[in-house]
Amino acid sequence: MSRQPSKRARASATVKSATFDLLRGFGITKVFGNPGSTELPFLSDWPDDIEYVLGLQEASVIGMADGYAQATRNAAFVNLHAAAGVGHALGNIFTAFRNQTPMVISAGQQARSILPLQAFLYAERASEFPRPYVKYSVEPARPEDVPGALARAYYEAMQPPCGPTFVSVPIDDWDKPAQPVAVRRVSRELGPDAEMMRALADAIVASKRPAFVVGPSVDKDQAVDAMVKLAERANASVWVSPFSPRCSFPERHPLFAGFLHASPAQLSDALREHDLVVVFGAPVFTFHVEGHPEIFHDGTVLWQITDNPVNAAVMPAGSSIVATMKPAIAALQALLPETKRAKPPSRILPPPPAAKNPIPAEYLMHMIAETMPKDALVVEEAPSHRPIMQKHLPMRGQDSFYTMSSGGLGWSLPAAVGVALDRSKQRTICLIGDGSAMYSIQALWTAAQRKLPLTVIVINNSGYGAMRSFSQVMQVRNVPGLELPDIDFVKIAQGLGCDAVRVSEAAKLGAALKKGFASSNTTLIEVMVDFAVPILYGQKH
Repeated sequence: MSRQPSKRARASATVKSATFDLLRGFGITKVFGNPGSTELPFLSDWPDDIEYVLGLQEASVIGMADGYAQATRNAAFVNLHAAAGVGHALGNIFTAFRNQTPMVISAGQQARSILPLQAFLYAERASEFPRPYVKYSVEPARPEDVPGALARAYYEAMQPPCGPTFVSVPIDDWDKPAQPVAVRRVSRELGPDAEMMRALADAIVASKRPAFVVGPSVDKDQAVDAMVKLAERANASVWVSPFSPRCSFPERHPLFAGFLHASPAQLSDALREHDLVVVFGAPVFTFHVEGHPEIFHDGTVLWQITDNPVNAAVMPAGSSIVATMKPAIAALQALLPETKRAKPPSRILPPPPAAKNPIPAEYLMHMIAETMPKDALVVEEAPSHRPIMQKHLPMRGQDSFYTMSSGGLGWSLPAAVGVALDRSKQRTICLIGDGSAMYSIQALWTAAQRKLPLTVIVINNSGYGAMRSFSQVMQVRNVPGLELPDIDFVKIAQGLGCDAVRVSEAAKLGAALKKGFASSNTTLIEVMVDFAVPILYGQKH
């Protein structure tokens, strides 16, 4: 129900007071930021009931807000410095857009009176700067329009497909009078087309060997348990969509078939034996290398259920249903009869890897799986080790795994801080490569200051492992800039206030992991792993 402000409140409200009332009404209790001069009027006399979360660089601020928003399933509110600060943040704004993370980004702007003079810290065409990677972007024409713009930014951010929005606020707007804006209820579920759902159910019944491909929206919509029941009702093999940043199906379930590659040829090969492929909550498909996607031409029946109309529009073959996951999966469950189809064969699991020196990445993943708390959450940014992780470190399902959809580094370490801010009674594990860690290493300070239950595991192979792999696949040689020797993550972490240890012997790994996972503070474990170059594409895994 809308909450209407009193006459007295309407008479005395300012842009600033109206904004804080909006945040309270939206259930936003934290503001993520890195302060600059154009934000000081907003930050002055800060209220006791809203927490300011300080990050030491704007990309880290956005990453923390992204992780927190994904964990809470509510839009995060961010306050950035003017043009330069927004520029620092753009890489992770792009990632938030690709992650479909709800987020309202506000940024300072110079005073309206000197905007025509192109003053110092002036942001020219501020609303255009973060486009096209925000859903809505505006610098309000008048101070009194700011609360309404922020309200619209929140509603836009929360509508499927979710994403970041942006509002530029001049420094002298905050103390100007403004009418309070009532908080409204806006529905967020999209129901499926009934006729198309019946056609999809008929296709599943008629299929001899169906495959379900699950993407991130299943987990985001808290529909993993419903997805499991649907797969069991249909006896369908379940695959993970390429580059999915969430875990939308338990990875040790008998129906779990594996992870689809971002290579068109390898994906087509994996799905070749299925006569029907239904994609839930993901594009069809996200590719990373060139190749012929035979699946679009070999007679395979393709269906998609997506909350993103753009994904439906670009699907090159088959049928798309635009809907959010909960109502769509529930409707499909109701339409499907109990199947007489035999269960597909279970996935063959690899044997436990052996302990060796130097430490193989496979053994590290196995030991993390063996020692981590059962309810721990994993935030990952180790692209070269992801196939190994997928073999040896299974995720349990709902709210167990987070990574980035963009391919841009510098997200996962601050995102892990944001997740840990909300999940303070669980252990958050950030699994990150040495190259990735250096993009937003300053996020460790925020975690250490708040004594968050976060364990950061730096997989140190002294270089950009993914680029080493691609240089082999692409048969290019003498590439500069791939090696990262002599970075001491233990000293860096200790300098930022964290407990830290380096492990270079397999015999000491288990004890170090157990100690790190049991700590009440933020810890970093640097694991020196085998230099071997993983092959991401071009060969069968």
